Amino acid sequence: MAKNYLQAGDSLTLPAPAALASGEAVLVGAIFGVAQVAAASGASVTLSRTGVFTLPKTTGQAWTVGAKVYWDAANKLVTTTASGNTLIGAAVDAKLAADATGSVLLDGSIR
Repeated sequence: MAKNYLQAGDSLTLPAPAALASGEAVLVGAIFGVAQVAAASGASVTLSRTGVFTLPKTTGQAWTVGAKVYWDAANKLVTTTASGNTLIGAAVDAKLAADATGSVLLDGSIR
């Protein structure tokens, strides 16, 4: 292992940009993750950056398996709309337009 290696990066502890509930998705700068525990704004919170999570999605959009999905930070929803949003991963299962949640694979990349 390289002497300058710090950690795998699957999870990171960062200051919460707002009050967060356990399981809530958040974007901290360019880093997207899911809060492992609840945290007050400014408190340290560990974010999971990889794995498959059920997250709130934009209704009115159907998803196909493997579709790129993006974080709409203003509405705190996952969407298939790229413009103005941050790529966070891919849809793991197909979803109907009426579905309020979807399964998302986070790969930990920063885009």
